[in-house]
Amino acid sequence: MSIGEALTTARRQADLTVSQVSQRTGIPEKVVTDIEGGDYSACGGDYYARRHIRTIAGAVGADPEPLITEYDTARLGPRARPDDVTEPVTPVRVRKRHRLGWTGALALVLVVAGGLGFAAYHFRAGLRDTGAALTARAHPVARHHPSHSPVPNTSTAAAPAPKASATAAPARVLKPASVAAFGSSGAGGGDNSDLAPLAIDGNPATAWHSDWYATASFGDLYPGTGLLVDMGRPVTVETVKITLGSAHGARLQVRVGARPALQNLRTAARAAGVGGTVSLHLTTPARGRYVLIWFTSLPPDTAGTFQVSVHNVRLTGRS
Repeated sequence: MSIGEALTTARRQADLTVSQVSQRTGIPEKVVTDIEGGDYSACGGDYYARRHIRTIAGAVGADPEPLITEYDTARLGPRARPDDVTEPVTPVRVRKRHRLGWTGALALVLVVAGGLGFAAYHFRAGLRDTGAALTARAHPVARHHPSHSPVPNTSTAAAPAPKASATAAPARVLKPASVAAFGSSGAGGGDNSDLAPLAIDGNPATAWHSDWYATASFGDLYPGTGLLVDMGRPVTVETVKITLGSAHGARLQVRVGARPALQNLRTAARAAGVGGTVSLHLTTPARGRYVLIWFTSLPPDTAGTFQVSVHNVRLTGRS
């Protein structure tokens, strides 16, 4: 039985539809259907394909380890082991060394000679400018006291050039150093911590998702759940773009601070009843090393429970 057939059989035995599996795992329905059909092209690589297989297997009650072993054997050969498999590394291209012919040597000599002439010209021009500056200093313009009558000054002097005002660096995309699931007990204590890196990998087909709960307020068990983004150094955050699942109804806060504790992370932006792509422009830019995407209410899913998925988090600002 192939991987896709095994996952399909397990899903049907669990009485789940593809849509329900997608809602529970945060994996798009098309990707779930493709994997059941043996097509992994939409996964974005072997690393994500293994994650999807493992996540779907967990949702439908199948043992993921034999499926991962079969995937590695089929894709990488019988000697490959899961712990030895890493993402493919782009090979380094080595340029061949070529001998310099007489034509190239002559061209090089001409370029060097031209460069020396250009430098000599600017050196002489610099000496002239320096001499003019010294002459100007030797004849300063006289200043007059307010009580004295103004005396006409016939000497000419160049007006000082206005100083260039310093301009702030433009906002740019900020690259996170790491991310972790965040719960009421702090970093690492949130839902599905192993899936947290999928929220910043830039792949829209992958996602971190929370556990599913009986109510939107976490069954009154927790005050919230979310993702803690560690920037690695203090940054100034100006905009936050979060790509959620298609279901609307999530309520969230963006908190920024210097320490990874809920009480030390100040609320910089809020949104309620949202889903899909959420773009937040901070009225006052917030500075800190840590950015917390904190959900205080979850959207509904097709299974009658409540769960949120985060496909991507994009921050812009200044370092």
